[in-house]
Amino acid sequence: MSQRSKSKTAIVVGAGVGGVATAARLAKAGFDVTVFEKNNFTGGRCSLIHHEGYRFDQGPSLLLLPGLFKETFNDLGTSLEAEGVELLKCEPNYNIWFDDGESFELSTDVARMKLEVEKLEGKDGFERYLGFLQEAHRHYEISVAQVLKRNFTSLLSMASPAFVRHLFALHPFESIYSRASKYFWTERLRRVFTFGSMYMGMSPFDAPGTYSLLQYTELAEGIWYPRGGFHSVVNALVNIGKNLGVDYRMSTPVSSVRLDVSGGHATGVILENGETISADVVVINADLVYACNNLLPASSHGRSLQRRSASCSSISFYWAMDRKIPELTTHNIFLAEHYRESFDDIFKQQLIPREPSFYLNVPSRVDPSAAPEGRDSLVVLVPVGHLLDEDQGIGRKGLKVTEKQDWEEMVAKARRTVFSTVEARTGARDLQGALVKEIVNTPQSWKDVFNLDKGAILGLSHSFFNVLSFRPKTKHPSIDRLHFVGASTHPGTGVPIVLAGAKLSSEQVLESFGMSRPWITAPGSRQRVKDIDQIRTLPLLSNIHIAALVLAVLVAIFLYRPAM
Repeated sequence: MSQRSKSKTAIVVGAGVGGVATAARLAKAGFDVTVFEKNNFTGGRCSLIHHEGYRFDQGPSLLLLPGLFKETFNDLGTSLEAEGVELLKCEPNYNIWFDDGESFELSTDVARMKLEVEKLEGKDGFERYLGFLQEAHRHYEISVAQVLKRNFTSLLSMASPAFVRHLFALHPFESIYSRASKYFWTERLRRVFTFGSMYMGMSPFDAPGTYSLLQYTELAEGIWYPRGGFHSVVNALVNIGKNLGVDYRMSTPVSSVRLDVSGGHATGVILENGETISADVVVINADLVYACNNLLPASSHGRSLQRRSASCSSISFYWAMDRKIPELTTHNIFLAEHYRESFDDIFKQQLIPREPSFYLNVPSRVDPSAAPEGRDSLVVLVPVGHLLDEDQGIGRKGLKVTEKQDWEEMVAKARRTVFSTVEARTGARDLQGALVKEIVNTPQSWKDVFNLDKGAILGLSHSFFNVLSFRPKTKHPSIDRLHFVGASTHPGTGVPIVLAGAKLSSEQVLESFGMSRPWITAPGSRQRVKDIDQIRTLPLLSNIHIAALVLAVLVAIFLYRPAM
C-alpha cells in the first residue's frame, strides 16, 4: 500500500484565504487534502476582476500586519519572496478628505506626521499622538500574542492568568472613539484615528478600544500592496498546497456535510451533483452562518448564529477610467461631515447613510499593471447596512423591510455621492465622463456569489461579546471531526487575522489526531545572539540613587530620633 493511501484525508470546503492556507498546512503535516470550491476562482472575496486590461481587487486592497503573512509562508517552508510575491509600500498611507476642503495625510514618516498633527494640535498634540501610539502598540502586541496566536475553546480560556492580567490593558470595554478622544482634542483628529474600525465592519463608537491596533500597524509597519493584486498572495498559497499534493476541485459546490448515523461525527461531504466524498476530517471555510444553516442539519446552534450581530455590507464600484486621475493617491478616505450619524445609518438602520463616508483605492497608482498605460482603475467601497430578511418583517424603526432597503436606489445614490464628493473635495473634474466601464457589487451579489449571510462582507460583528471565548469556535460544538476557519470564527475577520486562524484550526486538527506540528521551531535552532546584541536591563536604582536614599534615611533617623 502506498504512503499516500495511508495518509489521513481532509476535505476543505471553500477556497478562500483561510481555506487555501489550512489546506497547505494540513498537506505539509501529511494529510491527503481536497479543496471543494463553488466558484471557478480561488480567494473568495480576496479575488480579482478583470476588464480589457484593467484589474480590480474585488475585496481587500491593502496588506496589513505583514508579520502574519511572513509567518504563514515561513511555516510552510518558504517565503513571500521565494514564491514570487512582491510587496509594494504605499506612501503616504492615506489621504483623508474632509467636507470643508481640508485634507490630512497619514504616513509612516514620523517627520511628516509631526507636521500634520502639530498643524492642528500644536507641540502638545504631537506628544499626545506618541502616547496614542504607545497605547496602540500595547494593544497590538498583546492581541497578537494573547489572542491571534491562542485558541479560545471555552470560557475558561479567558481565565488564564496570562490573559486576565492583560485584559484591561486592551480597553475592551471602551470604544475606539472614546480612547482616541483622550489623546486627540480636536474632532478632526479623532476622526482621522478612528475611521479604521470600518475594516472590522463596526462603528468607531461601538468598536472596542483594542482595535486601535489597526491604526498602529498602519503607522508603524506601513500599508503594502502585492504587485499583481492581493490575489497573488492567495495564488502563492494555492501553488504551495498543490506542490504538497492538495487537489483543488473548482466549480464544485458542496450540498451538505456527511455525518455518521449518530449525527455526531463528520465523515465527508455530499456534492451538489450527488457524489459522496469521504474524509477523516472536514474543515469549512464557507461563511460560518451559511454553512451551519445550509450544509448541516437544522439546529439551535445554527439558528443562534443567525441571531448574532453581523458586520456591515458594501456597495463596491469597480471603475475603468479612460485617463489618470492625478488628484487621487493610492488610498483615499472621504469622511462624512456628520460622522456619528453616518455610522448610525449603517449599523442601526441598515441603510446607506444620507451622507456616506467611503474608501477609494487607485491600485494603478502603486502598481501600473492594474490599468492600461495612461489610465487608472478605481475601486470604491461605500459601507452600507447588511441585508434584512423578508421574514424579519419590520425594521428597527417600525418600517417594513421591503420599504427600507431599495438597493437600486441606494446604488444610484452612492454613485452620485461619490462622483460629487470626490470632485468637490479634490478638484478632479468630470469623473463620470472619464468612466468607460463600471462593475458593481451590492449586498445581494456578495450574498449570491460568496454565500455571505445577509451579505455581510466581514462576517459576524466584533463587539466584545462576539470575540474571544464568545466568538464561534474553530471546532463544531457537538460534531467531531468538523472544524471551521474564516472571518466569523476565532480570531476574526481580515486576511492576516484569518491566516492566524488557519494556523489555530490546523493545529487543532493535528492535535485531535495526535499528530505533531511540522512548523514548530526545534529547540536550539535559533540563531545565536551576539554579545553586543544581548538585552541587558539596568538596575532600577543606580549607586548614586542608593547612596542618596541611604543618606535620606540616616538624616530622617537623626532628625526624628526620640529624645534621650
